[in-house]
Amino acid sequence: MDNGTTSIRNTVASMRDAVLFEAPERRQRLNRFWILLILSTIIASAGVVADSTATVIGAMIVAPMLLPIQGTVLSTVLGDRTNLVRSIALVIAGASASVAIGYLIGLSVANEVVAATNTQVAGRVNPGLMDLLAALGTGVVGSIALIRRDISDTLPGVAIAISLVPPLAVAGLTLESGAYSQSLGALLLFTTNVAAILVTGIAVMAFYGVGRVPPADGHAGGEQAGRKPVNRRHATLAIVSMLLIVGIPLTISSISSSRNALRESSVRSVAEAWTKAGGWVLLQVNTTHDGVVVRAAGPLPLPDAESLKKLLIDAGIDPSNIDLELVPSYKVKLGGP
Repeated sequence: MDNGTTSIRNTVASMRDAVLFEAPERRQRLNRFWILLILSTIIASAGVVADSTATVIGAMIVAPMLLPIQGTVLSTVLGDRTNLVRSIALVIAGASASVAIGYLIGLSVANEVVAATNTQVAGRVNPGLMDLLAALGTGVVGSIALIRRDISDTLPGVAIAISLVPPLAVAGLTLESGAYSQSLGALLLFTTNVAAILVTGIAVMAFYGVGRVPPADGHAGGEQAGRKPVNRRHATLAIVSMLLIVGIPLTISSISSSRNALRESSVRSVAEAWTKAGGWVLLQVNTTHDGVVVRAAGPLPLPDAESLKKLLIDAGIDPSNIDLELVPSYKVKLGGP
């Protein structure tokens, strides 16, 4: 590193102070972490229930979950076993608390909070490879912001871009609603974001040579003295393996989503022509666990469903798992005699 780059870098001591929960301020920092986590989860849960994007973004800014995750990165790079265990435990405990808070808030909601009726839920229960790509990019920015003083002001933007607490709130809300697969999908999104931050953080810190900096820059790391250091290679391999494992369901989900989108497009083009010919209007074409649902509305009499089936077969589409929902509509002139 040249002198110009070194001058804008934070010291290891300042990075430790930023993301690790060490004495003598450990209790104060933990109190602040839990207060902000509880409040941010409440805000996020309320925003999800109200289907309010602005409220959810506000919760992202308040949420402190990024700190122990970056603490895990820094502890791995420095070989600090004590803080590595402490940071991992805080991530797990914080995530569990957020899910529990979301579940409790869900108990007070009359309607089910699920993807079918809530856009905030729908956007967080079916993660794909694009979510992983976004998380990787955001993780790089967050790690650089931790290392370099000149771009540390981007951390609020990182907090918004990397979704940590909202998926946990969604997991609790959907779990209470009985939508277990959606709850698992939200947890997968959270795990994806965590894995991306860990992998990119270690890579960025290795690039900047953080692990090669001696601890004599103002922070002796007294808590670590006399303890066996963590094997950095093994810890890094474990984190990379975690990302690869997460990538498997994300790949499957992405392929499934692409396949469903192509099938919906084909069915929609046929259904639009069929409904238009019968004087009806195509409302929507959605993929569910049971197949594809086509919903249309129009005046009586009902159109011939067999004709739609024939059109689908002629277009090379298997109609066996396609359901047709017809909604008769009536026009009444209230001002008439």
